Amino acid sequence: MSRITGPDPSPAPTCESLHGSSSNSLLQPSSTPSSEQTDPHAALFLVLGYLRLREVLAFQSVCKLFRDAIADDCLLWQHITVEPPLSSKLTDDTLLRISSRAEGKLKSLALFHCCRITDASLLQVVDRNPGITKLYVPGCTYLTADGMVKVVKQLNERKGNLNSLRLHGLCNITKDHLDILNSFLCKNNWQQVPQPSLYSYRHCVSFDRDDGRPIDVDLCPRCRNVRLVFDCTRQDCRTMKYRWTECRGCFFCIARCEGCGGCIDFEEPGEETACSHLLCLQCWLQLPKCNTCNRPYCKGHASFLGVSTQSAGFVCQQCEEFEVSSFTPATDN
Repeated sequence: MSRITGPDPSPAPTCESLHGSSSNSLLQPSSTPSSEQTDPHAALFLVLGYLRLREVLAFQSVCKLFRDAIADDCLLWQHITVEPPLSSKLTDDTLLRISSRAEGKLKSLALFHCCRITDASLLQVVDRNPGITKLYVPGCTYLTADGMVKVVKQLNERKGNLNSLRLHGLCNITKDHLDILNSFLCKNNWQQVPQPSLYSYRHCVSFDRDDGRPIDVDLCPRCRNVRLVFDCTRQDCRTMKYRWTECRGCFFCIARCEGCGGCIDFEEPGEETACSHLLCLQCWLQLPKCNTCNRPYCKGHASFLGVSTQSAGFVCQQCEEFEVSSFTPATDN
């Protein structure tokens, strides 16, 4: 199966290679095999099981021998994950061709921000693969709530065992949609006890992390909209019988600390950061500050910009740009 995490050394396949003209493969071979062909070593398939989809597609373009061996091994295609940059290239036809390689034994399908996938193609995939247990479609904006209800209903009618559904980013999901989806999914999850949904883990959408929730979205107890709903991480909130339920809600109703995921009260405004995220006072004090404006980056932006959490100080991008503009002499027109 293809893992979601791991090294990413190979270049992304081009759009032309993903849509290859051959009906038997998705990629055309970039080189011709030698006159003496032998079967690929068994170790090859052990390695391929840990590669991302884009790496598998790039690997099979090495030669015709690899292409055919990979395409004919249905075990490699039982867990399909499509993530950027392949997401923008994936079409309905390509999805059907990729999923057909599982020969009806597809177990998990994750489509991250695949904005060109429609309800019709997803219905065809689940119809041909009724054994899907995990279906992730966050950010697939062409999919609809009505379409996802049909998908889950079809899997249920085919005696499927879908137990994990991720819909964050789909528009117009109502309470009625949520109730119908839960009625199907909870049949397969009645023994599982869900763990708290924490704001700090909202980006960790993967098959490897199972919080016991059949569906990721919920009805916000405050605004009554179907969104990601978060539990509080603050110890004083969790130990108080009624306080924990009061600070449970979506991000639009309850501000969250980007560091710990705890709630931020209106009486206790969040501390400012150089990246416009909110931090509670405790997390704010633990991070290095800009030498000019005394504002930290959140840990995510600090890591992305190469700012060590052990650093004594730094100069944020906003202050750097301000200093450059201040010393730039004005020119007369």
